[in-house]
Amino acid sequence: MRHFAVLALPLMLAAAPALAQVPDAAPIVAAERAFAADAPGMGIAGSFNKWSTPDAILIAGGQVQRVGEVYPDGPRPADEPLLEWWPNFAGIARSGDLGFSTGGVAVGGQRTGHYFTIWQKQPDGSWKWVYDGGSGASAADVPGPETEPVILPPGPELLMVRYEGQPVDNTPGWQSAMNEVKAQEATLAQGAAVDQKAAHLGLMADNGRLYVAPRPPAIGREAFAEALSGWPATFQFGPTQGGGASRYGDLVWTYGTAAWTRDGQPRTGHYVRLWQRQEGGWKIVLAQLIPAPPPPAAGG
Repeated sequence: MRHFAVLALPLMLAAAPALAQVPDAAPIVAAERAFAADAPGMGIAGSFNKWSTPDAILIAGGQVQRVGEVYPDGPRPADEPLLEWWPNFAGIARSGDLGFSTGGVAVGGQRTGHYFTIWQKQPDGSWKWVYDGGSGASAADVPGPETEPVILPPGPELLMVRYEGQPVDNTPGWQSAMNEVKAQEATLAQGAAVDQKAAHLGLMADNGRLYVAPRPPAIGREAFAEALSGWPATFQFGPTQGGGASRYGDLVWTYGTAAWTRDGQPRTGHYVRLWQRQEGGWKIVLAQLIPAPPPPAAGG
């Protein structure tokens, strides 16, 4: 007779993506700080190209573009303002291959908003960013560069099964996780077309963060509800256009198109979200909306 038993990690096969211990997010925080520290001397383009993969993306001017298109590598312009940023919130996947950092941004000494960076571990062990985006959410009152960021706790360990006495990897992996999150994105889009506030609240993680400019980052259920009231009542979210998932299948980031109406005028842009597998299923731990530039005024 074939016997099956369910057991929690860390019992695993050597080739399985699961880890016995949760990796430390410190290398991601250190990479973000080194990335920021290079900007004053190397310039924005130099630092952004140094710390990114060649196919890393930004969303700028209403388009998804590669880093080299937004920041062509070259001499630093003489009039380039000083760009500073620092981490306030960070985390890492259980497989130690994907993580994120987000925090305050200052331009010319004036706090202007927040960045959000997705980091991926490279074959040589270094960390490079694969997505970087900004939000106009106020950074006026967030902790400064001298403070340590809040670290997102890991989600629950996934399960493995024992088949005839041998452990068999039953974790979903990155492809299954991506498919599951795409399904959640479709559910969110369906709900947001009717009532975006209720749709978002149903999927936001209690320990997540929501950027609704120009408000400060919303942290906690009450803050989520208040911030979401600042967005239009409905959104038309397109399907997931891209993103990535951790090897363990516990952390996924996505982006896609968004359309809405503001003051009677149609607007477009992109959403970017970070999802974590939690006890209650997939939850959004960070969400931002990046509006495209408004259309020019008639006759302009």
